[in-house]
Amino acid sequence: MSRHLDADPECKGGDGGIDLVIEGRPRDLGGFVVRRVLPSMMRRLVGPFIFFDHIGPVAFPPGEGLNVRPHPHIALATITYLFEGAFVHRDSVGSEQTIRPGDVNWMVAGRGVVHSERTSPEVKASGGRIHAIQTWVALPQKDEEIEPRFEHHPRSTIPLVNRPGAELHIIAGTAYGAKAPTGVLSPTLYAHARLDAGASLPVDDEHEERAVYVVDGSVACSGKTFTEGTMFVLRPGASVSLQALEASNVMLVGGARIDGERHIFWNFVSSSKERLDRAKADWREQRFPKIPGDDVEFIPLPE
Repeated sequence: MSRHLDADPECKGGDGGIDLVIEGRPRDLGGFVVRRVLPSMMRRLVGPFIFFDHIGPVAFPPGEGLNVRPHPHIALATITYLFEGAFVHRDSVGSEQTIRPGDVNWMVAGRGVVHSERTSPEVKASGGRIHAIQTWVALPQKDEEIEPRFEHHPRSTIPLVNRPGAELHIIAGTAYGAKAPTGVLSPTLYAHARLDAGASLPVDDEHEERAVYVVDGSVACSGKTFTEGTMFVLRPGASVSLQALEASNVMLVGGARIDGERHIFWNFVSSSKERLDRAKADWREQRFPKIPGDDVEFIPLPE
């Protein structure tokens, strides 16, 4: 659920820097539960981010693992970032890539892409854990139909910014004077901050829209305490700092406001409802491209 702080006297920030608090809602993805944060009823996007899922941490017993069958996307980019575990990404562009903690997978769907995410047979044999954040970024209207592409950026290539008691990995876009290698198409803020207990971190104010998501631990901001599974959206231009009440991991999310309304159906995002209808028909009739080596199973269109 989400709520405006102004509507609840108990939730007003000490300096008025917080606009909205969103609690992650549990969603069953077939054997394990994720926290769905965006879109929410009160806030669909923060900057270009239109979808935000916190996966796990979940422990799979031997013989089980992540098994996301082939499914399509249009007019968005996906970002996968792991804290624990590993799985294999395959897509219709021809990519086959194992992602591990600290790596960044960036896939631009554009006019249409299909991908799958599965635990490798080797890891599945012994069981393992998965803990990750998966996000979708809405593309600018001029880029909604571009050629799909996939980028993998190993952990060693992700900019690292050190502040007192804080270590920041800049996943996409720009923050704290650093620029990620991820090929974003609009101004973007996406960073993972590891905070020591007692650390204070000013939130970079470069971007128009910003939010903070608490992965684990607890932080204070504007006189309020926020714990695991909570996102708080900051007021534009507000100068705010995070105080870590214990060792914590947080995600900084945001960027420029997207250019116009976006519609969502299932795995499709578009500025055009007609384009969504065309994507539905294309998936129903199996006109999307196939994934080399993973073209037998697929997730059917919800009816």
